[in-house]
Amino acid sequence: MQAQSEKRQRPLRFIEALAALLVLALVAVVSPASASPLDAAMDKVFTVRSADPEDRFLGSAFLWHDGTVAVTNAHVVGTAEEIRLIDRHGLDLTALVIARDPIRDVAVISLPTPAQGLQLASIAPELGDEVFALGAPLGMEFTLTEGRISTLARQTDIAVPILMLQHDAAVNPGSSGGPLVDAQGRLLGMNSRIADGSRMFVGIAYAIPTAELQRIVQGLIDETLPPFPTLGLTVRPVDRQIAETLGAKAQGLLIDSVAPGSLAETAGLQPGDIITATAGNPLRQPGDFAFAIERASAKGRADLTIHRAGQPQTLTLVLTADVPGGLRTRDIARAPATVTAYTFAALGVTLDPQGTVTKLTDNSPALLAGLAKGDRILAVNGTPQDLAIFILAAPALLLLQAPGGQTRHIRLDPWHAPEGVRPVGGANVLDPDVVVF
Repeated sequence: MQAQSEKRQRPLRFIEALAALLVLALVAVVSPASASPLDAAMDKVFTVRSADPEDRFLGSAFLWHDGTVAVTNAHVVGTAEEIRLIDRHGLDLTALVIARDPIRDVAVISLPTPAQGLQLASIAPELGDEVFALGAPLGMEFTLTEGRISTLARQTDIAVPILMLQHDAAVNPGSSGGPLVDAQGRLLGMNSRIADGSRMFVGIAYAIPTAELQRIVQGLIDETLPPFPTLGLTVRPVDRQIAETLGAKAQGLLIDSVAPGSLAETAGLQPGDIITATAGNPLRQPGDFAFAIERASAKGRADLTIHRAGQPQTLTLVLTADVPGGLRTRDIARAPATVTAYTFAALGVTLDPQGTVTKLTDNSPALLAGLAKGDRILAVNGTPQDLAIFILAAPALLLLQAPGGQTRHIRLDPWHAPEGVRPVGGANVLDPDVVVF
């Protein structure tokens, strides 16, 4: 009887053991210890807030791979020396911003206690790869969005020597400084900006790639990364319109203005010069100049080839670091069309004998192009002119001097005047073609 009882209990014990194994498997699935790689990556993301009574939301950050620092964008922390880092488990600590690079838009934050950071991706991403953006878009903390790599190397600002990863994972204000990771939670880059034209996500976002981050972050920590020098130059790309106007190639950068006492002025650069090459290497794209200056900064000098009044010259630009300024650029559209001829008076522009604008009609094409009362016309298409008898038979490039002495260029095309643009204080705030170095 006892033997028969044991035989009946054996299947029951087997079923009980199998049930126990199933329970353990289920526990393992839902256990935090076996969280998904993306969930584990989110544990290394911070929300950034101001360390003051205002308690302002600033953006996102993440734990760097060595675990000793956090990384975010320089524009997230601004000029703050201290900020607060908050993780999704409630850790709230005040940390020091130990280094920042406003041009490359990277800031490094010290941590009081080392921890395990994000693993770096060992293989560079490819076009179409799936990516995930982690951060706090619009203040929505610890949010994940999904997308794909849409371009591998996009220079988003011609005055910044970085090629970005372009992707379409949704990011919005507040996402800046958050990590871009792959499906395994490995770091591919740092989300830094969205496409120009809207503060909100329009399907295009940009991240600083991991390889660039490694160079910049380590250089900031070691104090070996040379700051990008301020040259004192305001320039614009020589596009097809400007090239046709001047009878030049659509290549290089046209100098609008040179700041007094700047590195550019010391080198002998002048408004109207066209920078065509550095160290003998042609500027095939406008953004090539920023990379050339970054490379040359290690040597402390850059040899520039310029065209002045159509003649090539070589100048040496001595490079020293300074506090960088603002940078802007935009593409230009539409080609000119020659229909008839104009005098300045016919364009609604009244000039004194020195070529200074004393009056402008409200509907003047010159006003729409950026000419302002008080501006003095120094040259037309690079050459001084007798403005009293000058006839405008084609679009022209005017070199202007504002009442304060600053010089700039405008392109005057009465046949295709821009719509609704008015100058403000003689500055270039309405001329986003201009880039400042």
